[in-house]
Amino acid sequence: MVVAATGFFDGVHQGHRAVLDSLKKIAAQKQMESAVITFWPHPRTVLQQDAHSLRLLNSLEEKRQRVLSLGIDHFHVVNFSREFSKLSTREFMEEYLIKRYNVSTLVIGYDHRLGNSSLQTQDQMRDIAASLGIETIRVDEFHCGDKMVSSTKIRGALQCGDVSGASDLLGYRYRLHGVVVSGKQLGRTIGFPTANMELYEPLKLVPGNGVYLVDVNVLGKRFRGICNIGNRPTVGENQSRTIETHILDFDEDIYGLEMSIEFVSKIRDERKFASLEELKTQITKDKESVKQH
Repeated sequence: MVVAATGFFDGVHQGHRAVLDSLKKIAAQKQMESAVITFWPHPRTVLQQDAHSLRLLNSLEEKRQRVLSLGIDHFHVVNFSREFSKLSTREFMEEYLIKRYNVSTLVIGYDHRLGNSSLQTQDQMRDIAASLGIETIRVDEFHCGDKMVSSTKIRGALQCGDVSGASDLLGYRYRLHGVVVSGKQLGRTIGFPTANMELYEPLKLVPGNGVYLVDVNVLGKRFRGICNIGNRPTVGENQSRTIETHILDFDEDIYGLEMSIEFVSKIRDERKFASLEELKTQITKDKESVKQH
């Protein structure tokens, strides 16, 4: 038999980890295996609920790695389709929790619900589970200081450029992962070559425009870097949004290679400079400020 938790778990943040820590502890007490049952793709992309604005904190692979790193035994992914979205709570529990995953105990968050009924209360859901022989154990709402932790709040912090606040709620530094692609190589002409990143997960949320202190993972090593996210207003109007990172003390050809960056703090807003020389002067100042960290 299995002790499980279900949900989308976007970000696998501090609130999720409170649920998963309880899941692991309860499974150990019952001498059972632990499992997370999640869904992909995101329900909003299937049901077309404002899907164009949806941005995620984790790719599916990042989520899997984070969950398993917490000591959970199994990570199951259920394909979320229109047909699946029509299942009632009872149908989902019978078909998936009991028949497919052998779940006898379900660990749930303070506001967690299952099934297609938006009017159903959590107590009603727990009654259905009990009638099927599934024990439910509720984990209280998690706060970080005086803040309630949620994926929505973390997305909001990142969109405002508050990467430090987002890290506090996540419990780790926010990360972007992708491949280095060729750009206009303007940075190289002013003495600050940059690595342009194309993300592996197109729905991954990119922090708000600005200049950030980051840790860079490339070629199996870790470096400090300065990342500019934005539209490069100094070099022209209507530029596409890019993620460009100047890696400190680094001079290697990494085009086509995998790279990730972890956001440490925001240095300043992106702004338009009167000339490339003025931009160069500012980047030099940014670089000096980074070296003091």
